[in-house]
Amino acid sequence: MENVAKPWPALWSLVIGFFMILVDTTIVSVANPRIMEGLDADINSVIWVTSAYLLAYAVPLLITGRLGDRFGPKKLYLSGLVVFTMASLWCGLSGDVETLIAARVLQGLGAAMMTPQTMAVITRVFPPDRRGAAMAIWGATAGLATLVGPILGGVLVDGLGWEWIFFINVPIGIAGFILALRNVPALSTHPHRFDIPGVVLSAVGLFLLVFGIQEGESYNWGTIAGPVTVWGLIIAGLAVLALFVAWQRFNKGEPLLPLALFRDRNFSLANIGITTVGFTVTAFSLPLIFYYQLVRGLTPTQSALMMVPMALISGGLAPVVGKIIDRVNPKFIAAAGLVLMAVALAWNSALMQPDTPILLFLLPSAILGFANAGIWAPLSTTATRNLPPRQAGAGSGVYNTTRQIGAVLGSAAIAVLIQARLAAELPAGGPGGPGGAAGEGMALSGGLPEALHGGFSTAMGQSMLLPAGVILAGAAVALFFAKPQPVQGWGVPGSAKVDAGLDSAG
Repeated sequence: MENVAKPWPALWSLVIGFFMILVDTTIVSVANPRIMEGLDADINSVIWVTSAYLLAYAVPLLITGRLGDRFGPKKLYLSGLVVFTMASLWCGLSGDVETLIAARVLQGLGAAMMTPQTMAVITRVFPPDRRGAAMAIWGATAGLATLVGPILGGVLVDGLGWEWIFFINVPIGIAGFILALRNVPALSTHPHRFDIPGVVLSAVGLFLLVFGIQEGESYNWGTIAGPVTVWGLIIAGLAVLALFVAWQRFNKGEPLLPLALFRDRNFSLANIGITTVGFTVTAFSLPLIFYYQLVRGLTPTQSALMMVPMALISGGLAPVVGKIIDRVNPKFIAAAGLVLMAVALAWNSALMQPDTPILLFLLPSAILGFANAGIWAPLSTTATRNLPPRQAGAGSGVYNTTRQIGAVLGSAAIAVLIQARLAAELPAGGPGGPGGAAGEGMALSGGLPEALHGGFSTAMGQSMLLPAGVILAGAAVALFFAKPQPVQGWGVPGSAKVDAGLDSAG
């Protein structure tokens, strides 16, 4: 039995590492031009610096969540943190782009080991009816990290060089390790037999699906090599995942993914909801940053600073929302937050004209802050409320996997839509127009002829409506959440709380 008299220090210790690994999903985008220059690499190689990390991060999440149940979330988290920190040092010391890509794969694997454990520990040390504030901090961390990445990246790249976006992880990783070692409890483990066919099927299926979606735009959604096509990989990935689900259904032993989790209506709906959030948060920033930099001439750091109202309001309100959702039905806050995000994105879309006063964009940024505060905690609390402790890692692995797949879908979909809208709005032969250098070339050129500002702004504004529509669908899903039931058993001997190996969750 463990006595977790102070769960909050455990949470804050985990948040440091969680924040760091999520910042690394966005920080590299700002440094791409400098990495190309410093390592004498072409754009396709540099794109793989991000793609390799995201792929290695997303694919193992189901497996690492289950490993946390088997060997203990603290051990998995600390092991992942060591891998991530050492890989960050390797990234910064890389002398060529191939070495950097290999180091990023290792970084992604470390991140995949850590992520499910953060949510699993919260699920096990906070009682369900007091979990809202903790999940609010967890969710605010996820939301803020996507914004801080580009800001921090711009400052570090401009001031110290691209290597420092990786070197900065080393002292943070060491501090995070010491704090987690001291403050995170060694929770009881549960004897799981490992489902080897399930591991293989899930890893292969997710790899094919995520790789196909993530790299589809790079290969123009056509042939990759020989008979291998993008759509062939995506279809094969879906087929293998269907086999995986069938195996989980008929496996007489202990499956990797307990399908019984999905009998909980709120768990299933929250996973759909977080997929729409992952899609939207990834998708909306690309056209917005393109507009800020190429039409309005902002630097990477300046354009990221336009998100500051969102970051400040989201971070400030997160604890308040967390306390509220422990007392009221979270579905109303979640639905309101998701609707507000759609409103903010539609407002941005309407403002995206060449001559709009730039400070006006701070208003929808502020609305996005209110939206973010109302999204992450209600969704994660709803997903985990009814999870039994022995399946906390498995449930967390599923939830984070669906979020990452949503992000990959959002990244691919917005790239395709931007290209299509540029082709429609810009003259033939112009950047992004038919026969022009779309997307990638413009992102690195640092300028756009003034004659093209109107068409380009229109194309970016139209592209913003896709994530707005997707997040509105997420709001509709949230309305179907079942009302939380009163919590029973926490603190009663033989209850779920004792199963978790805790004498006290408070």
